[in-house]
Amino acid sequence: MRVKGLEPPRREALDPKSSVSTNFTTPALGRTNIIKFSYNFSSDKKNTLVSFVVANREIMLPLKEDQKRFLEEWIEFLKIPSISADPAYTKQVVQAAEWVKNALDQIGCEHTEIIQTEGHPIVYGASMNDPKLPTVLVYGHYDVQPPDPLELWESPPFEPVLKETPLHPEGAVFARGACDDKGQLFMHLKAFEMMKKEGELGCNIKFMIEGEEEVGSDHLEAFVKNNKSKLACNVILISDTGMISKEQPSISTGLRGLSYMEVTVIGPNRDLHSGLYGGSVANPINVLCEMIAKLHDENKRVTIPGFYDKVEELTATEREEMAKAPFDLDDFKASIGIDAVSGEANYTNEERRTIRPTLDVNGIWGGYIGEGAKTVIPSQAQAKISMRLVPNQDWTEISQLFEKHFKSLAPKGVKVKVTTHHGGYAYVTPTDNLAYQAAHRAYTDTFGIAPIPSRGGGSIPIVPMFEKELGVKSILMGFGLDSDAIHSPNEHFGLFNFFKGIETIPKFYHHYLALHNKESK
Repeated sequence: MRVKGLEPPRREALDPKSSVSTNFTTPALGRTNIIKFSYNFSSDKKNTLVSFVVANREIMLPLKEDQKRFLEEWIEFLKIPSISADPAYTKQVVQAAEWVKNALDQIGCEHTEIIQTEGHPIVYGASMNDPKLPTVLVYGHYDVQPPDPLELWESPPFEPVLKETPLHPEGAVFARGACDDKGQLFMHLKAFEMMKKEGELGCNIKFMIEGEEEVGSDHLEAFVKNNKSKLACNVILISDTGMISKEQPSISTGLRGLSYMEVTVIGPNRDLHSGLYGGSVANPINVLCEMIAKLHDENKRVTIPGFYDKVEELTATEREEMAKAPFDLDDFKASIGIDAVSGEANYTNEERRTIRPTLDVNGIWGGYIGEGAKTVIPSQAQAKISMRLVPNQDWTEISQLFEKHFKSLAPKGVKVKVTTHHGGYAYVTPTDNLAYQAAHRAYTDTFGIAPIPSRGGGSIPIVPMFEKELGVKSILMGFGLDSDAIHSPNEHFGLFNFFKGIETIPKFYHHYLALHNKESK
């Protein structure tokens, strides 16, 4: 799709040693960045110096030869528009699954296969060294969010480019899926490759890579229930979260649950002339806005009866511990271009987005939104609404409470339809198990500073499902940053974070095996 006002990027001949364009002119909403790559090998052929030019300033990035190849392969992966939400991209989703399976084959992972589901396929692989050794199941997803709105991207979402940013002077790759989750998934494949190459593959490792995470993982639970023996493991390792900063790593010890709804307000049997009918019939858009406004009170608390009944309340001590994590409110506001924050009264900004439940409108539409004017009262108005949930809140119960309350807000003259799309439960990881301790030591080794345990505001609904069906905990070793713009235009992932992840993940296996052996004695 050509975005109005933007020309597609110019791509010149590829470097014969690289799959990355040697000259990429990026449309950037009024400015042009010239990205150039050149590879200069040292005499021993073990090191590569990658240079790229942004705004006529050369940035030098020293990489080992393997790292250069990792970057190229990652970029090829990002070029596949594996948008699971859009049926028009079904072939590309399958292509991404095949790419992952081929990548596992190339790094020496045995027993690889593409397993069909009623939705998008699951890629499986296993490297079983010794049944007496602990087994780690790596979970990730190869599907990505839709890139819309395209006009806000500074470069095409599936034409990866390397750019310098204030947080990433060494460079960041911009593309849909760069961080969520192709970049972080790919770290695990390359970490496996390094460990196998260097003879340090101590643990048994399994991979389960799905293609429906961004649409609710609808078919994953059935797959897990039907393949418990195939997926049997001691712990599940996931990199689909973030950390506090490049200087201060953190480990996500909690995720919020999710209830995702769609509502439709239905008025007259057709769009009406606003002059002939205005003022005499209920306008579905006006009604929808009024109903949505009533979902919060003056203190920004959700008004659904029973919504807070089972909410886990943290103690003052627990809240004090959370507050120790470094956070600058002014930096937070500046990073997203706002001058004030908003949320539930009597809670800090970080508490609001991690340990408190929320309700947000994710999209709203109805009536005429094309060029020019068309004066109508629409027949329908619709909205998508998500609720982030905390421990003890049952997403199915919350969905039912929402539907009952929302319908009760409707005035006469309209009908309301409520659809539950998907959801999941909140999750908390204990910090006293072996896998968490191994992750803690791994981050400490590579960052030189101990990671901070932190609650995450996002949701990975399948994590509590894994524990229920497989009986094991998940460790969330994320390397993204809040500024990576996941789910938004201009998503990116810093090279520092990417390579630091590849460096840290093998350390996890090393420490986990050592702790496991020590406990087994």
